[in-house]
Amino acid sequence: MPLISLDHVARTFDTPAGPFTALRDVSLDIERGEFVTVIGQSGSGKSTLLGLLAGIDHPTSGTVHVAGTAVHTLSERAMSAWRGTAVGIVFQFFQLLPTLTALENVMLPMDFCGTFAARERRQRARQLLERVGVADQAHKLPHTLSGGQQQRVAIARALANEPPVLLADEPTGNLDSRTSAEVLALFDGLVREGQTLVMATHAPAARAYASRVVSLADGVVIGDEVHARA
Repeated sequence: MPLISLDHVARTFDTPAGPFTALRDVSLDIERGEFVTVIGQSGSGKSTLLGLLAGIDHPTSGTVHVAGTAVHTLSERAMSAWRGTAVGIVFQFFQLLPTLTALENVMLPMDFCGTFAARERRQRARQLLERVGVADQAHKLPHTLSGGQQQRVAIARALANEPPVLLADEPTGNLDSRTSAEVLALFDGLVREGQTLVMATHAPAARAYASRVVSLADGVVIGDEVHARA
């Protein structure tokens, strides 16, 4: 069974102007270890798709399976508990807690979910910060870090509970071109180590790292290309 499977998924929102369908009859399978980029113009449905994979939202119709769980059937409470260990999420604007150090931000998901013994969490957080190249920033607050450093901390936080799936929503959208390339290379290294990554992006450079490029337009999959990675 694929690690991720969407079958005839649709998502419609009620708006003051009437119903708006963000996704239409989307069927998609993603295998373990793939680096999938989801591209499309603003409003194409990229973020809605990631929200369904993350268990942040429910489909209006269709089914969503992630890491062996029928996500579309979960209650809000069950979905929140599932999300803490099954997916790691990286956002465009980092969303680090400003009053916590980099190390404490990475420890936080472990504290919430209890996936590691309390005595192990600080060391694991240090190892993750080292893995993403910012171990020397461990005791600094987010506002003292560059954008690239903050995103690396956010990636370490997303990996804290060893999730089978990493989701990234425009993770380079707030970074300059050089820093964007560094973050994409970091993602590439994680995938080569076995991580599964689904990334919504406008960045053309992401194509060079992806094993697949899924194109969306008006909520419909209009392309699904397999790429040979370097």
